[in-house]
Amino acid sequence: MGRARPSMQDLIQQRRRRGFVGRGAERAAFRQNLDLPPEDERHRFLFHVHGNAGVGKSFLVRELEQLARERGALTACVDESVGSVPEAMAVISDRFARQGHRFKDLDRLLATHRERSHEAESAAAEEEASGPRPSATSAASLTAARASLVGLGLVPGVGAFAGAVDPAQLAHGADRLMAGIGARLRSREDAQLVLSPERVLTPVLLDELAGVAAEAPWLVLIFDTYERTAPFLDGWLHDAMTTDRHGALPANVVVVTAGQRPFDTARWGGFADFVADVPLAPFTAAETRGLLAGKGVVAEPVVEEVLRLTGGLPVLVSTLAASRPGAPDDIGDPSATAVERFLKWEHDPVRRAAALACALPRRLDADVFRAAVDCPENEADLLFGWLRGLPFVTDRGNLIQYHDVVRAPMLRLQRLRSPRGWAERHTRLAETFGRRRTEAEAGLDAAEWWADGGWRELRLAESYHSLCANARTALPLVLRDFVDACDSVDGGVFAERWARVLAEAGEDTDTELVRTWGRDLLAALADGGAPAALGLLLNRTGFEERWQARARVARGRALRHAGAYAPALAEFDRAIALDPELARAYRGRGFSHGGLGDHERGLADLDRAEALEPDHAATVSVRGEYHRILGHYDAALEDLDRGIALDPSHHFGWASRGAVRQLLGQPEEALADLNRALELKPEYPWALIRRARVWRTRGEHGRQLADLDEAVRLYPDGIWGLCERGDALRVSGRPAQALADYDRALALDDTYASAYASRGVCRGALGRPEEALADLDRALALQPDYPWALRQRAEVHLGLDSHDRALTDLDRARALRPDEAPILVCRVRALLGLGRFEEARADLDRALELSSDTERARLAPLGERIAAENPAERRS
Repeated sequence: MGRARPSMQDLIQQRRRRGFVGRGAERAAFRQNLDLPPEDERHRFLFHVHGNAGVGKSFLVRELEQLARERGALTACVDESVGSVPEAMAVISDRFARQGHRFKDLDRLLATHRERSHEAESAAAEEEASGPRPSATSAASLTAARASLVGLGLVPGVGAFAGAVDPAQLAHGADRLMAGIGARLRSREDAQLVLSPERVLTPVLLDELAGVAAEAPWLVLIFDTYERTAPFLDGWLHDAMTTDRHGALPANVVVVTAGQRPFDTARWGGFADFVADVPLAPFTAAETRGLLAGKGVVAEPVVEEVLRLTGGLPVLVSTLAASRPGAPDDIGDPSATAVERFLKWEHDPVRRAAALACALPRRLDADVFRAAVDCPENEADLLFGWLRGLPFVTDRGNLIQYHDVVRAPMLRLQRLRSPRGWAERHTRLAETFGRRRTEAEAGLDAAEWWADGGWRELRLAESYHSLCANARTALPLVLRDFVDACDSVDGGVFAERWARVLAEAGEDTDTELVRTWGRDLLAALADGGAPAALGLLLNRTGFEERWQARARVARGRALRHAGAYAPALAEFDRAIALDPELARAYRGRGFSHGGLGDHERGLADLDRAEALEPDHAATVSVRGEYHRILGHYDAALEDLDRGIALDPSHHFGWASRGAVRQLLGQPEEALADLNRALELKPEYPWALIRRARVWRTRGEHGRQLADLDEAVRLYPDGIWGLCERGDALRVSGRPAQALADYDRALALDDTYASAYASRGVCRGALGRPEEALADLDRALALQPDYPWALRQRAEVHLGLDSHDRALTDLDRARALRPDEAPILVCRVRALLGLGRFEEARADLDRALELSSDTERARLAPLGERIAAENPAERRS
């Protein structure tokens, strides 16, 4: 037997239970879409609902979700309570589980992600506390920094100062947030799960959806309040729906997004045929009348008054309709505030007071409710439950939030009716959040606070209520917090939230000074990031000097992390002028000097920082690295030994000391240090490249290439790694593969001298001397004092029997490196070609003095040639 059709009465009752009247065209379009198979060209895979706040987007998507469920669909609704793609996936998994379909693999991986992310947050906080490290500079590196780095050890597109500046320093310029995370994670898979969770989790989500796709006609995924979540969800959703990057999305998935803004046409414009655009305007008069009639409100004078008061804004219409006023007197004087309209028909004074009081927090849970509302403890839970059911209250899991259109007039009413009561209530809320914030600090160092998401939320709430209670006294403190937010891990994101709190508090208190601060800081952050916002703050406010100095240090660090080293230096100079005893200002200036390649000045500043703040591990270790770059190997070892003793869990010191020991000809000790660095941070390209050099010294070319392959895999745009691998491939007789690496490096940075030099040598070995000379000429144009390139160009000239040109290059190379045996040996060959036998013999004798026994044996035929060709030696 077929399924019985519902009666007219059943359908009417369903509609009345839903309480949703209006938006008939939008509902009909969605319903019709579910009648079309995915293969039908008229079917739309994505519905985007958009319109101004209060226009009824959330009401509509809830209705669309109900329509989908009536068609047998499995549904999930995600809202702004999520703060990341993994959190959105967790909500989807939870909603499907409630409908009898558990995503076990996804839940297990999400649990691991949360655990590893907590470990990574702790590591990031410790990393920030230890101070930043130096980074090198070039036009390409500045561009890369501004594009936001992934922090895997090398900066994409950075050109080295080959020969003059050790390329090792370049690898230390990656994002400071990622430094130290590897020390806490247990495997490469864990690191990927933290650093790129979408790449790991999305294929699992798609597999889970595919697993249930056959069990329901439709899978409907709804993303409400999309204006808040689109910044991190939109790109991910686009990839999942339009590419196979993460796998296949089942064809019976329909996605609904609802936000204040239209879709990003730059991203979605090419898929207009698959998207249904659903713009929402306020209710028409007919729709408003229909909603009121559905609630039993039909008296024309009442309807007219509701129309006048609401302007058709659905959230207001539904709020007033829920109270079912029967006569105009029930609505009250039209000049009364909107708040009185919302609560006109709630006669219980306790409930009315609670509804007003709970508008003060931006969002609240049961504990905040108790701080906001004066009521007996035994009534609190019941009263909170009533509040959650109000039509203008949105339930966000453990938190509830008033609709902005309702909350704003409630705030105005309380502020204007009782300024003292307003201040007292906000003071009590600020104290409540302050106590909770203090509790959250237990067990954390001060440097770890800003890395703790719970602490930040509590501090934001405390700041908001402090501003509302007394803007004059709270503003300086909140601006100081803004400085710290800019100076913290991922400071740009945190700073934006602090500026937004200023803007919201200014609006809610109608305090122009606070509102202007918030508005202007938000604009500055959008225009130029933390450096611009801190510049605005410093130019406008009257901070006491110690806070001015801290703000300048924060701005200097933000500029340095963006690759703007010269402006950063200016900020650190001014900070030091304001506070000559501020160690972090000297440290920041020292790091900036290092970024500009001026390591001598960098050392001087780090010496001063160390004197002011002894035993700061980052200061000591970076100073050791600068000594290494300058060739002060004994001093480098002394600092790096001490830096490791101060912080043995930090990979940087071990890697840098390994590099020193490799340069000192201590391969076993170097290998031990580099192995330790890679245990602490497995995905560490700089240490892998350094270890590859050790393997080369030991003649273990297979391991050398394995490390270089891994370094390039981790960071495909790392120029140093590409060139090092190219050299290894060239030496091992694989010139075509070597050329591909050199070409890739030069495509990333066409000012990288060593890549031109190495490619020139490779082309020479392939019998292409003209191309080889062109590359070597370019390398020497970029860096004239480049001994290795001079010697290699001389080799090409010798192959073309241009002994005089070869000798010219070799004379320059010898002037730069007088005791380098390969240069002397090459010069011997050039001199022999020119018949200058006595000079050739002198150079060979010097080369023999500098060479090992094995190398001397290789040079014996050259000595025999001189003896055979030199007439004077033949006679003797």
